This record gives sequence, structure tokens and C-alpha cells, in this order.
Amino acid sequence: MSENQPDAFDEQKPVAAVVYNPIKVDVDELRDAVARHEGPNGWGETLWFETSVDDPGQGVTAEALDAGASMVLAAGGDGTVRSVAEALLGGDASLALLPSGTGNLLARNLELTLNDLDHAVQTAFSGDDRAIDVGLIQVRRENSSVEKFAFVVMAGLGIDATMIANTDDELKKRVGWLAYVGAIGKALRDKNELRMRYNLDGQGNHSVRAHTIIIGNCGSLPANILLLPEAAVDDGLFDIVMLRPQGVGGWVQIIVKIVWENGVLRRSAVGRRLAGLSREVRALNYVKGKELVVKLDRAHDIELDGDSFGTAVAFRTWVDAEALRVRIPASATLEDPQVEDEPEQRSLPGERIEEGADAESDLFEASGDELSSN
Repeated sequence: MSENQPDAFDEQKPVAAVVYNPIKVDVDELRDAVARHEGPNGWGETLWFETSVDDPGQGVTAEALDAGASMVLAAGGDGTVRSVAEALLGGDASLALLPSGTGNLLARNLELTLNDLDHAVQTAFSGDDRAIDVGLIQVRRENSSVEKFAFVVMAGLGIDATMIANTDDELKKRVGWLAYVGAIGKALRDKNELRMRYNLDGQGNHSVRAHTIIIGNCGSLPANILLLPEAAVDDGLFDIVMLRPQGVGGWVQIIVKIVWENGVLRRSAVGRRLAGLSREVRALNYVKGKELVVKLDRAHDIELDGDSFGTAVAFRTWVDAEALRVRIPASATLEDPQVEDEPEQRSLPGERIEEGADAESDLFEASGDELSSN
């Protein structure tokens, strides 16, 4: 009997599968933790699937579902989590997070345990499901081909995508987030701004120049950075920020806003009241929406959930509301999803392109229904 053929005794029990990145996890420790918690919580023998360079998670997750798994434990970094989540969309199986990378972005935003493997495994087998939103994105390449992906945390172009593209993978394995320090310097020295036309929720085409644009399903980053303070993982909306600094003063405004106001003040009730009194800064524009279409003047690096996804000349992204079920501790309070029927109307950054001028009625022709792997 292979390890992925459950014993006949377990046929009536729900079956889980572990999809793990062998570089990121201690497999023996993980197997011990799973063995401690699967049986006592009423689960059958767990199935095991290893990721590879050619298959970061989508293919083996599909195999796990075909084998009858009703829950998939993703053991790896953000790339493994994104890949597994992508494969789970449209089905009934839930995702359990076993944080093992440097970012652990989704786990951070769900306020899950980051450094306790046994607790994470226990949560998987004894916890509850929480429905969260997923971002879907169609990316148009320079050769006009279109690929479709899912993301659970953020998509970005500009400084973050350039930083990730410039980061040495081997150095990141050794020192984690410190590897981004040199890459940040390279990205900040990059004078190439984003020149783009965009349409948010059908509100008309706009033209804008920005250093960075980030489309977020969640708002928190490592190092206690709250980039998108109003983002909620289950509100059916993206929170979008455009960084538009003008010189050093603009960067100072951004740093004060993100690091001090978002990262410190908004962590307490009193601080949130003080933050609410501050005025918006021109260098940092926040908007909300359900669908964003962007056409760029040239190809730029794009990242999804902290991984580089090559370059894009255009993209269309939209929210798939409550499309993924994620395991959380049974003791956690399950709140009703924070769904907003319509996002608050805010003035959109940039200039409105009037019809008949520079307008393009279709910035991005929708095409391609299948999710691609990367």
C-alpha cells in the first residue's frame, strides 16, 4: 500500500492532504505533528504530495483532490500557498496554512500562528472554515498572450515588483527578508515610473503616472507594516494604493503615512482616532473597487503574493468573493463577512480621459478562462 492509499478502516473518515515544499519544511517534524492530530480529531490517514520547480503546487493539489482530500495543508512559503489556493478555487475543499516561508502573508493577515508548527497542524485538523475573497488576474504579455492567475494577498507593479525581481533567491533562502535590502536600493534608484491608463469599476478611463500600484486583498506585510489599513479579506473589495512621490519630500510623506500612521497609530483605538484626523497626502492615493483594468505604456515587472510573474503590458483583475475556505482556530470568533455592496466613492487619481480624445473603450480585451501555472 502506498502512502497515498488510505487504509480501508479510514474510508468513512474525512481525508486531508499535505502539499509541502521540501526546501521550506522539516518533513519528519511535519509528519510527526500530523500523526499526533489527525486521528484524535476524527481524520483518516493523511495523503502526502511534494512540490517541485515544475509544479509549485497546482498539479499536486489537483492530484490530492482527485484522491479524495477534503482539506489541503499547504506547507511552504507564499508561493506554495498561492499555488494551492489557486487549485482549490471552485471546489469544496478547504485550505490549511502551515507557515514555513519568510513572508507568510496570508497567515499574518488572518492572525494565525507563524512559528508554532504543532499549533498550526492542530488548527488544521480541529479548526473551523472561514470564507475569504480571492483575486483573479489576467496578465497580457508583450507577445499579446494572456495568462490567468489567482492571488490571495496582493498584486503589484512598480517598486515592490522590481524589488522582488532584483532579489537573489539563494540569498533570500539564507537570510530571509534581509535579502530585500539591496533590492530595495535598486528599485528606488529606478527612475522609470508607471505610465498607465486604468478603469476602476466602469467609472471611466483615467490616465495617471505612478511609481507603484498595489492591489490588495489583505493589508499587512512583515515588519508590522500595515500598507492597506482598511483592507479586509472578506469584504468583496480590493483596496488599491498608488504611490506617487515627487522627490524626497514625497517619499518622506509615504514613509510617515505607512510606517507611523498605519503601522503605529492604527494599532490602537486612540491612535485610529488620531489617524482619522490626518489629511490625505498627494504622494499616496487610496481607492477601493471590485474590478480594475490597466494598460501600461510599456512592459513592467508584476508580482503576485510576493513572487515575480514576469512582465505585463496590461492586466485585468477582479474579486472572486468568498471563493476560498481557510481553516482558523475553532476558538476564534467567526464574524459575518464585511461585504460592502458598493465601494465608497472617492476621487480617482490622475486625469479623466474623455471619450473621443485619448480614450480607449476597451483597455483590456477579456480572454482566457483557464488558470495558468507559473
